[in-house]
Amino acid sequence: MNKSGITLRSVGIGLILIPINCYWIMYTEMVWWAQFPTTMSLFFNVIFCLAVIIPINLLFRKLSPKLCLDQKELLVIYIMLCMASAVASHDNFQVLIPMIGHPFWFDTPENEWRETFWEYIPNWLSIRDKRILTGYYEGQTSFYNIEYIKAWIKPAIPWIGFTTVLLSVMIFINVILRRQWIEREKLAYPIIQLPLEMTRNYGITFFKNKTFWIAFGIVSIIDIVNGFNYLYPSVPLIGFRSRDISYLFTEKPWNAIGWTPLSIYPFVVGLGFLMPIDLSFSCWFFYLFRKSQRLFGSLAGIHSLPGFPYDRQQSLGAYIGLSIFAIWANRHYFLEILRKVIGLRSDIDDSKEPMSYRMAVILALIGFVFLCSFFVNAGMSIWVAISAFGIYYALSTGITRMRAESGAPAHDLHFMGPDYMIPAITGTRVLGASNLTALSYFFAFNRAHRSHPMPHQLEAFKLCERTGLDSKGIVFIMILSVVVGGISSFWAYLTDVYRFGSGGSFAWQPYNRLQQWLTYPSPPDYIAVVFMGIGALFTFFLMFMRMKFFWWQFHAVGYAVSGADDWCMNWLWASLLISTIAKWIILRQGGIRTHRKAIPFFLGLVLGEFVIGSIWSIIGLSLGIRTFPFKDW
Repeated sequence: MNKSGITLRSVGIGLILIPINCYWIMYTEMVWWAQFPTTMSLFFNVIFCLAVIIPINLLFRKLSPKLCLDQKELLVIYIMLCMASAVASHDNFQVLIPMIGHPFWFDTPENEWRETFWEYIPNWLSIRDKRILTGYYEGQTSFYNIEYIKAWIKPAIPWIGFTTVLLSVMIFINVILRRQWIEREKLAYPIIQLPLEMTRNYGITFFKNKTFWIAFGIVSIIDIVNGFNYLYPSVPLIGFRSRDISYLFTEKPWNAIGWTPLSIYPFVVGLGFLMPIDLSFSCWFFYLFRKSQRLFGSLAGIHSLPGFPYDRQQSLGAYIGLSIFAIWANRHYFLEILRKVIGLRSDIDDSKEPMSYRMAVILALIGFVFLCSFFVNAGMSIWVAISAFGIYYALSTGITRMRAESGAPAHDLHFMGPDYMIPAITGTRVLGASNLTALSYFFAFNRAHRSHPMPHQLEAFKLCERTGLDSKGIVFIMILSVVVGGISSFWAYLTDVYRFGSGGSFAWQPYNRLQQWLTYPSPPDYIAVVFMGIGALFTFFLMFMRMKFFWWQFHAVGYAVSGADDWCMNWLWASLLISTIAKWIILRQGGIRTHRKAIPFFLGLVLGEFVIGSIWSIIGLSLGIRTFPFKDW
């Protein structure tokens, strides 16, 4: 057996499962608008696939040991499915594909899109023929028409190629970051703990743990009962989800807190228990801190200021701040890498890295130049392209750092990316119609950052470090998964849309914004820029305090991830509060040994919901009915 773990059968199984998972994701997230496996850090569809493969694998171990997959091979499948799922996700190809034909179908004399920006959209990135788009938007037909397929291949090839390079540059950056963030700083990487434990020793040790089965059984019963409640309301519901408590606060200034759901999800409690306690605490603390900003705004009379308290802008600044701080704090490490790259004497040995640092830097630069050239050919100025991709990768690095440290169950940053930041800094008039039109396509991979691929890549390298999986080979496996995931995503999305039709999906947001940019040119948004700066400076302060004072419990990562006040932490804060209290009590009363014994219980909470929730999803997919969404965000 290949000791690297990258075998023909492990890669083959991954390639077979990628189209299946992409279709599952597209159907549940875009047709049903439910469950949303890719709006969280740990994709439950991938964990479910592992949970199905492992018992079958144990059966092969008894009947024919030669056919049994080892831990490394199982993790290859896991990594491949994670990368493909990130491409097919709610914040990637589900945004990109609708943008390809949207402005040509929804153009009207009233919105004047034809006159306003049609000329700035390249033909090679779009579809204008309404004969092709009729079935897409009206449905009731089949994608498997040679004319449709030929038409969609034209924009699919450049977009899949672009996405492959976009994610490959992330891999090369992670190669450079890997040693510092994995071996030297030894960050926590909580997200990998469940797949790591599930696959260890063929899963025998993990699935023999009685504590795990107690939690798994409890959660399974709850979700089975709630599943029947969804189909038959006479069956009682166990627990509660998405109960907005803002109605309790009717007097000023308390009524300024806005929508505040109180939701408890067992799997979030389980994932929160795996987080470092200061980080789980910081997540819900800073969520309440953001709410206090709203109260302050009401008291000060500035609550009505459009955008106040600029939560998203603060988080955007915080993520950029995390990236800048990480580069500054590790400047000596990066200087050693630079010396290695240019051929000077360096103490760093890169012989055991996924690739040499020189190769990683060269490939990253080549990829960056390709990406900029891609958008320059699409009508973007060179300086805008360089700025946009520079901001994007800085933001990506900050998100990756956040995930590596905290393992937050979910993270988002809605509508905050280079396509927002650059017009906010320069104003739209300076950029011009061609730049703004091209910049609008950044929305396709900057809509919310919930399923960002770069953290999954670094977690894959961490799995390699923990298990001895071949990190050199995993680079090529990840790139292959992106290509196959892109092809599978186009196939799955178009198959569903030509059957059910589309109302425009996420494409309305970037094109309506573009229309507003071009119709009503705006000056720089100085207030938004100031709040970005505040977010970055407050992040620097929190990181400085953490470095200087051991007792400081307020973490900048919690501040960054808590910021999008209209989504992510709204759903998570109550569950993270429970997991923080549970972990604090266990550590205080029982110590590290009791904490380790408790981990299987909390992993059982996660896997129980993922397995039963996935089974309900598959039942609905098979029968063509909506079923219980154990995760309704």
